[in-house]
Amino acid sequence: MKEYPYSEKKDTRSGFGAGLLELGRTNPNVVALCADLIGSLKMDAFKKEFPERFYQVGIAEANMMGLAAGMTIGGKIPFTGTFANFSTGRVYDQIRQSIAYSGKNVKICASHAGLTLGEDGATHQILEDVGMMKMLPHMTVINPCDFNQTKAATIAIAEYEGPVYLRFGRPAVPNFTPADQKFEIGKAVMLNEGTDVTILATGHLVWKAIEAGHKLAEKGINAEIINIHTIKPLDDAAILASVGKTKCVVTAEEHQLNGGLGDSVAQLLGRNLPTPLEMVGVNDSFGESGTPDQLMEKYGLSTDNIVAAAERAISRK
Repeated sequence: MKEYPYSEKKDTRSGFGAGLLELGRTNPNVVALCADLIGSLKMDAFKKEFPERFYQVGIAEANMMGLAAGMTIGGKIPFTGTFANFSTGRVYDQIRQSIAYSGKNVKICASHAGLTLGEDGATHQILEDVGMMKMLPHMTVINPCDFNQTKAATIAIAEYEGPVYLRFGRPAVPNFTPADQKFEIGKAVMLNEGTDVTILATGHLVWKAIEAGHKLAEKGINAEIINIHTIKPLDDAAILASVGKTKCVVTAEEHQLNGGLGDSVAQLLGRNLPTPLEMVGVNDSFGESGTPDQLMEKYGLSTDNIVAAAERAISRK
């Protein structure tokens, strides 16, 4: 099992803030809009350096999406910022009608996704956002795993023409991917080659998949671990090649089982390569208030849950 050393833990939302600032310095068409959560979205530095390109819209998320859609007509590249719950559920109609339907070049940047928002509770812990966004025609859905990858993804989506949903989070997680990485939309990243089971992980669950790989190795199980940072478009070729080799697969995500990464993988395999599949995610439930670690454990998103899912998948070959 390949080692992934890291020197620090950093929150992925700070990766977004760092990427946005770099874009401000390199791309004059990039503008930023925020719905009264500048500090939480780490947009402070962009606002300070480029006040003429920053728009504080207040607690008016629907208006923010409409403004962003309009700005694209003038050639601007708007990055909107608020919590994932407010970036999707609160404004789904505006995204569908004003952004996705006409393919507007808006980058919907969503922090505090999933359970790891923690103590703010179920009303803020959206677990349906990936499904909502991936169902929209023209929408690209990206869920990076650490600070460096989130920064690289933020920079990359500015060069991509079309609407993008970029999902990231609040907690500090191991920052293990290369600082100088080239982020390729729709291209999965191989983390460990293996022969016994494929583990497809996204977002915060990527590091837990690596931890699970080490535990499986202690049991004599050689796991192939792939970072699926882009959920739509899915890297079909990489997934089919891996599963064709290992003959079983586990998906791991901080999202509902319905509508998430596992759902997309199940559709892909059902059409092309029926395979034993186990999914690690939240099973048809809202969250609750608690620390991120407590919630991840309670709702079945721990390292041990991935290990157990891998063993179940192997037993079904």
